[in-house]
Amino acid sequence: MKSGFLHQSCIYGSDAEFLSMAVPFVQDGLRRNEPVLVTTTSANLDLVQQALGAQASDVDYAESAYFGRRPPQRATAFQRYWTRHRPAAPSGVVRILAEPIWFGRSQREVAAWKRMEAGLNVVLADTTIWMICPYDTRAVDAAIIRDALRTHPECVAGRRAEPCSQFVTPAEFAKRQSPPPRLPRDDAEVVRFDGALAATRLRVLGEAERLLPSEDNAAMFAIAVGEAMAYLHQRGIERVTAWVRLAAGRVVCTVHSAQPLNDLPPFVGFRTPALREQNGDGLWLANQICEWLDISSDDSGCTIELAVPGPRAEEEHDVD
Repeated sequence: MKSGFLHQSCIYGSDAEFLSMAVPFVQDGLRRNEPVLVTTTSANLDLVQQALGAQASDVDYAESAYFGRRPPQRATAFQRYWTRHRPAAPSGVVRILAEPIWFGRSQREVAAWKRMEAGLNVVLADTTIWMICPYDTRAVDAAIIRDALRTHPECVAGRRAEPCSQFVTPAEFAKRQSPPPRLPRDDAEVVRFDGALAATRLRVLGEAERLLPSEDNAAMFAIAVGEAMAYLHQRGIERVTAWVRLAAGRVVCTVHSAQPLNDLPPFVGFRTPALREQNGDGLWLANQICEWLDISSDDSGCTIELAVPGPRAEEEHDVD
């Protein structure tokens, strides 16, 4: 294996095709004393464990639905697994078989997961992870399969790996996936604030406290907004317009400045503190907290939008 992050897809249409890739990948890793993590569906976890037999106990397992509920959390989970287990690998290689879950996701969520697959090529570039991402044609939409070949430099079938001719650079893929920002309309459902960063942040948090009865959720929202405002301040932005609203069961905050962000990294907010770029990645914490965090910049200015679960979600949590 070459040094650095190796990111491969595996398009399969049967249990036999899945196992023809997964079992050699795992067994070769165990033979080399390389840590191996398998995170996939519960059905595929059973298949792998049965096929490995006595070796099954030497592998780490996680059901994909619980190994990072959202893309930023999943990317962080990969980074942390590598950090913990790299010292135990004589070759330095840590193997991860990582199957995303696509069923039941909204269009926005599907786009975010596709974008993460592209972003892993950047976020994990400094690691020595060998990752294979399986895609089941029996359950996954054809458009998702096509994009898998655009976000993975190589594709695996059994033991054979070939370059993906459809692969595009992560930055180009992210650009295609990112819709143009839409600022909220001023109406009775939206509260708008204009002014300096610090003053606007306080007014946004005051409105959030009204919408979020739970002190814990309000505090988490405050952290996310604070990180977003601090990021803008670090990039030389001092005045913004902010909107706060309830939307689809979430409290959403949109912050806009007429001043663009120059050289905005396409996957800002995905690097853990240990893997941050030299220019920093202050949105990582906010990205872990929020249901979504989108940041964009063009000639019209820059926009950060973040969302947290709304008051009805808090009520359901209290009932549970």
